[in-house]
Amino acid sequence: MAASNVKLAFFSSLLLFSLINPSQSLSSHNIYLERQASILVSVRQSFESYDPSFDSWNVSNYSLLCSWTGIQCDDKNRSVVAIDISNSNISGTLSPAITELRSLVNLSLQGNSFSDGFPREIHRLTRLQFLNISNNLFSGQLDWEFSQLKELQVLDGYNNNLNGTLPLGVTQLAKLKHLDFGGNYFQGTIPPSYGSMQQLNYLSLKGNDLRGLIPGELGNLTNLEQLYLGYYNEFDGGIPPEFGKLINLVHLDLANCSLRGLIPPDLGNLNKLDTLFLQTNELTGPIPPELGNLSSIKSLDLSNNALTGDIPLEFSGLHRLTLLNLFLNKLHGQIPHFIAELPELEVLKLWHNNFTGVIPAKLGENGRLIELDLSTNKLTGLVPKSLCLGKKLQILILRINFLFGPLPDDLGHCDTLRRVRLGQNYLTGSIPSGFLYLPELSLMELQNNYLSEQVPQQTGKIPSKLEQMNLADNHLSGPLPASIGNFSNLQMLLLSGNRFTGEIPPQIGQLKNILTLDMSRNNLSGNIPSEIGDCPTLTYLDLSQNQLSGPIPVHITQIHILNYLNISWNHLNQSLPKEIGSMKSLTSADFSHNNFSGSIPEFGQYSFFNSTSFIGNPQLCGSYLNPCNYSSMSPLQLHDQNSSRSQVHGKFKLLFALGLLVCSLVFAALAIIKTRKIRRNSNSWKLTAFQKLGFGYEDILECIKENNIIGRGGAGTVYRGLMASGEPVAVKKLLGISKGSSHDNGLSAEVQTLGQIRHRNILALFDPNPEIARSNSKISINPNSKQNLLEDPDSDLSNLYFPKTPKKRNMSMQHSYKAQSAFSLLTYTSSCFALGDELSTTSFSVQNNSACHRDSLKQTVVHGIGRRPVGDFGEEGLDIVQWTKTQTKSSKEGVVKILDQRLTDIPLIEAMQVFFVAMLCVQEQSVERPTMREVVQMLTQAKQPNTFHME
Repeated sequence: MAASNVKLAFFSSLLLFSLINPSQSLSSHNIYLERQASILVSVRQSFESYDPSFDSWNVSNYSLLCSWTGIQCDDKNRSVVAIDISNSNISGTLSPAITELRSLVNLSLQGNSFSDGFPREIHRLTRLQFLNISNNLFSGQLDWEFSQLKELQVLDGYNNNLNGTLPLGVTQLAKLKHLDFGGNYFQGTIPPSYGSMQQLNYLSLKGNDLRGLIPGELGNLTNLEQLYLGYYNEFDGGIPPEFGKLINLVHLDLANCSLRGLIPPDLGNLNKLDTLFLQTNELTGPIPPELGNLSSIKSLDLSNNALTGDIPLEFSGLHRLTLLNLFLNKLHGQIPHFIAELPELEVLKLWHNNFTGVIPAKLGENGRLIELDLSTNKLTGLVPKSLCLGKKLQILILRINFLFGPLPDDLGHCDTLRRVRLGQNYLTGSIPSGFLYLPELSLMELQNNYLSEQVPQQTGKIPSKLEQMNLADNHLSGPLPASIGNFSNLQMLLLSGNRFTGEIPPQIGQLKNILTLDMSRNNLSGNIPSEIGDCPTLTYLDLSQNQLSGPIPVHITQIHILNYLNISWNHLNQSLPKEIGSMKSLTSADFSHNNFSGSIPEFGQYSFFNSTSFIGNPQLCGSYLNPCNYSSMSPLQLHDQNSSRSQVHGKFKLLFALGLLVCSLVFAALAIIKTRKIRRNSNSWKLTAFQKLGFGYEDILECIKENNIIGRGGAGTVYRGLMASGEPVAVKKLLGISKGSSHDNGLSAEVQTLGQIRHRNILALFDPNPEIARSNSKISINPNSKQNLLEDPDSDLSNLYFPKTPKKRNMSMQHSYKAQSAFSLLTYTSSCFALGDELSTTSFSVQNNSACHRDSLKQTVVHGIGRRPVGDFGEEGLDIVQWTKTQTKSSKEGVVKILDQRLTDIPLIEAMQVFFVAMLCVQEQSVERPTMREVVQMLTQAKQPNTFHME
């Protein structure tokens, strides 16, 4: 009692002292605030860049500390208890001074660009409960003194560059509930002791370099609600059956981590599970019927494995299922009819299996179906009428099956459809009215069927989004509708192999965005409409094997980027327009089997066309197959020519003879001078430079060695060389060019093309002699410029010559955000650089840091995504293309998941279009990739001023 009275007296005295001396108490408070302010200023000084709002972190402003950006104080506004500077565009390091704020409870740094190691002194913050450092660039190992962080409940280190083995110390965090080490570079195995953290409700180790077995001890985490172990870890063995004990688990993601063996039936015990992702593994055997016990399951993805058998009948009880992905397996049997009766089903993807039988007739009657892909199976029967009953269907893919019968008329009213792929079936009947003109449609494929009758006219709907339409190889007949010109966004129109008649409608000229137009193998007649020349983006035009007549319209030469023209096997006549020779982009043309007459022009592009391009025109001469032979003319023709020649005045003959004599004397004198000079320098090489060089011919000759070969082309062999100054060059040694030869295997076209390009970032040729040393060519991209690459006429991709066949692209985006391209003069890269693309056949690189070298890829950054082409994804050899396809599910709408967070004010429509183009550029089959010009035109559609800004 006495002690209590003493304490009471002491605190009473202290309170009385504070009332009597309020200024001293206030002074103490200010000193404490000022000290914390100085700590925060010290922390800010380690930032290299940051949001301007952090200018409020100023010691002179210490009295307002609790209102500083990202700062939260306790109830008395005395101590800093929380710092939240998430997504603040901060780069640099995190100063250990932050650990002096001993009252901190919450520290959130996510979504910035902090680099180097995280302060080891973090254990000093003994009150810390919440620590989020995710989505940064922190590196090094987590060798913290975890035992002192006794209050820590959340530790989120997702998506950094942390490495080493998984820290064992986290098992000492008795209150830890949320642990996320995903998206780093942790190696080794998952410690079995992680199974002792029974208080955890969230555990993510996905996206690392983990190996070994998944420890069964993780099955002891019975409070766990979410478990993520997949994505680029490569585990041995399979799924531990002990996972069947995780009775509170809601989300289990073991996708893409090399799991093998059977799916444990024990997983059927997880009756709270709403998401099970096991896709992209090596799982075998049948689907366990016990999975039918997952009464809460909403998303089930077992795709891209080697599963066999059929779909278990027990799945009929999965009444909450919204997504079922079983594609890319070896499943067989019929698609059970109960699938159509699942009341919540929205996405059904069963493609690339061996399913037989018919599509369930009631599929779609639940009114919720959004995506359906049953392609590449052995399905027969009719396309169900109820697929779009709920007016929500967006994707319909049934290609490569044995479906027959007519298409349901209701599909012509399914306004939500975006992608339709029904090609390579046995469908009959007509195209439903309105089906081609749906307002959201971007892709329509009906090729290789038996569809007949006429293509329906437009029904009033505006088909503004359709980009590709393929009706090839059907039995469609009648004239093409004039409304075909209303597809304002169409890029590819394939109508070949049908029975179309009548004339090509002049409205075809309204397709201002068309890239590929194929009307071959039909019965079209009449003239080629001159309006085709109004299609400025056309690169591929095939009108062969029709009944077309009349001349080639000269207006077609207004298509400045056309590179393929086939009008063979028609009845076209008159002479070949000489203007075609000026179409520098036209690399392939076929005029064969027509009624053309006269001589083949011998200039421009005509000299590059194959001679077989002119066969089958009896009245056409000029090729080696049918040379123009004037000696075989009729006597009357010869008499007329002789008469005209006799009219030449004698004085002109004399002048011509004198001129010829003078020229002969001049050439003789020059020849003598040159011969003497050659004799004096018989053992030397001549190097004629267009600019000041730091090397001579000896340096060039030194490069021409077998071990320096980096490429071979039609004009010669290319060698890599390093000059004394350290400057890398490429040297082309010409082969097979004899004196007097007019054929140089394309070298003159290379030199002429590059010589015509004037750009501040493209260096000139060093020397045009038979041994040519070339400079590195660089194209710079300034992300802060108000005009982007496509908007700058001086840097427009279309100013360069692009071959029709994509060659190897050597391009990388370095930290300076300069795109570096090494190419063999006529080889350039499209905007496929957005995905670190290497589309290939042949080319050469003249610098060690080109994108074709694995080591340099680690040092480059892809603009727009903010990641290196390889090395940022937690698996050796994994590149940005594979990662991007996974993150976005190859859907352009998913581009928002991969955009660089440093980019702001991004118009998503344009970003999705650029991403769509990039994905086309990285198709595995080269024939599926767009040409360079097609890339340029597609990107031009996506451009808008001031779209990308770098903070």
